[in-house]
Amino acid sequence: MRGSSLFIFFLSVLTLSVVSCGKSNPENQTDTSTENGVKSEMLKELPGLSVYNLPSEWQTQDGDTIQLEDLRGKVVVMVMIYTSCKAACPRLVADMRNIEKEVPDKLDNEVRYVLVSIDPEVDTPERLKSFAKENVMDNDQWVFLRGSEEDTREFAAVLAVGYRRISPIDFSHSNIISVFNRQGVMEYQREGLGTDDSQTIKTIIDLGERPKS
Repeated sequence: MRGSSLFIFFLSVLTLSVVSCGKSNPENQTDTSTENGVKSEMLKELPGLSVYNLPSEWQTQDGDTIQLEDLRGKVVVMVMIYTSCKAACPRLVADMRNIEKEVPDKLDNEVRYVLVSIDPEVDTPERLKSFAKENVMDNDQWVFLRGSEEDTREFAAVLAVGYRRISPIDFSHSNIISVFNRQGVMEYQREGLGTDDSQTIKTIIDLGERPKS
């Protein structure tokens, strides 16, 4: 799994200061859901390597402010792009759509496909919303996120995604799709464009069908 060592290093450092924020106290936590085991999933203490330990805040394509932990309980398929990209990003978007098509419809409510912008200055919520519609990625399964420059850099480092600005409007960046389990722990990464996604799809299906406990 490419980048797993770097992922573990960065997340271990980051969670030293924020892991206490991710701890839940079953005695004080309110029952908010009893459907399909979601309640017990949300009551669990977050694993140390969970990206949901990160305290950063993000804006969605709908203008809502969320934390990554708001995705907890879903299998998450994630990629970092920027909407004005004319080269690699359209291929990554196509790869994400192809992956989504191969995952059985019965898992629609179990999986979220998340695209994180590396160009938050340009990729406003309005731009992300327009991009989602243009690419027929505007149902509840698709989540577009933008954060601060600092939080975006930090998150990219955790995922071992490298990027740098090479002109006023263009970036050079890694082409990595990551799959996370329901607790935000990375289970699989693949790198490249238009590659064989059979293992990616298998990982998503296995995680989506895994019993919640």
